[in-house]
Amino acid sequence: MLWEIENADIDRDGVSIHYEVHGSGPPLLLTHGYSSTSGMWQGQIAALSKHHKLVLWDMRGHGQSGYPEDTSAYSEALTVADMAALLDAVGAETAIVGGLSLGGYMSLAFYRAHANRVARS
Repeated sequence: MLWEIENADIDRDGVSIHYEVHGSGPPLLLTHGYSSTSGMWQGQIAALSKHHKLVLWDMRGHGQSGYPEDTSAYSEALTVADMAALLDAVGAETAIVGGLSLGGYMSLAFYRAHANRVARS
């Protein structure tokens, strides 16, 4: 059973960042790989949302998030800041952070910048 709590967007300096929240419990933020979307996690939602507040999102230029034309709107630092803003939006001071491919790299970059906000990675 899917427990979709929230399906929303946050505005990051004019760039819309789409996210979904499923379930409840300790927050778990998952980031997709390059040229994919949060939809890549569909097969894991039922299991992971049983015990976690599962936060899935689309990085800039992917899925339902904004596609800025200005290339300066894409960077590791901006993606890490988007991740922090997502945690703020869902009321999570800390989270378990993970991802696949580019999402895994960004999870490590998030940890490097915000180790105090990562419960586990």
